[in-house]
Amino acid sequence: MARPSSRRPGHNRKAQYSLFASYVVAMTGAAAGLLLIGVAIFDPTGFAAIRTATAEISRPASLGLRNMVSGVSSIDEILTAYWRAGSQNVALRHQVEADRNRIIEAKAIAQENLRLKRLLKLVDEDQSDLLTARLISSSSSSPRRFARLNAGRWQGVRTGMPVRASEGLVGRIHSVTPNTADVLLLTDSSNIVPVRRATDSVPAISTGLGDGTVEIRSLAAGRNPFNPGDILVTSGVGGVYQPNIPVAVVVRIEGEIAYGVPLANPSKVDAVVVERSFEEAVTRGEPAPAEGVVPEVANNATAP
Repeated sequence: MARPSSRRPGHNRKAQYSLFASYVVAMTGAAAGLLLIGVAIFDPTGFAAIRTATAEISRPASLGLRNMVSGVSSIDEILTAYWRAGSQNVALRHQVEADRNRIIEAKAIAQENLRLKRLLKLVDEDQSDLLTARLISSSSSSPRRFARLNAGRWQGVRTGMPVRASEGLVGRIHSVTPNTADVLLLTDSSNIVPVRRATDSVPAISTGLGDGTVEIRSLAAGRNPFNPGDILVTSGVGGVYQPNIPVAVVVRIEGEIAYGVPLANPSKVDAVVVERSFEEAVTRGEPAPAEGVVPEVANNATAP
């Protein structure tokens, strides 16, 4: 009689131990999950403490995974840049030559402004920036859109503070722990930002849709005034966000609603700046940015 090709776990002590261990792990995980659900329902304060401890413990692992993912995701960009280096160098030379005269003119204007400010005894003190930190993780499958910041209460971060990158606004601080903070991203459905069109200051409201885009509704009654390609910046209304921070670019129009994508993509942003709220900065004596003065935004901003 031929020997069976496979043996049941009952005939192998090692297989029995493995099966028993898997049962123990599964039951332990189920019990821990039920316990956390019970704590969240009957003791929210205790659950908040558990959540804070978990955030602190997972901070080093999240930071390491973020660095690894950033390194892997940049490989294709490095290869593409290598193959296009020749044509890009030629284009950059022409661009440098074209920009040289503009730089000279800008320096002359800056010197003239400095001279005039000295005559008027005006001093600019930028007190809006609090600190620079790194985004170490972000939600991808959750219906809420959060990112985790590698700085917290001990570094001076407080709930409600705006978070921005060099490309534009990222979101605002939602909750803080001693060394980490959760950032409510622009694309979250509960994040509402007063904005205006950069070219003519048409006011609007930006609301996240939870899918990587934002919904833009004009505050003016009548026909939708927006067009694809319009750049939206913060208006400063509400006292939270500094005026003239780039927010999003309009990509399509549907009736009275415009849809856009944020100019700052959290998945590609590494370092961000945590700012004091606009109201707090003004209270500290910082002069408000002039209306209509908008930071330079890339002209080729398009939907991903």
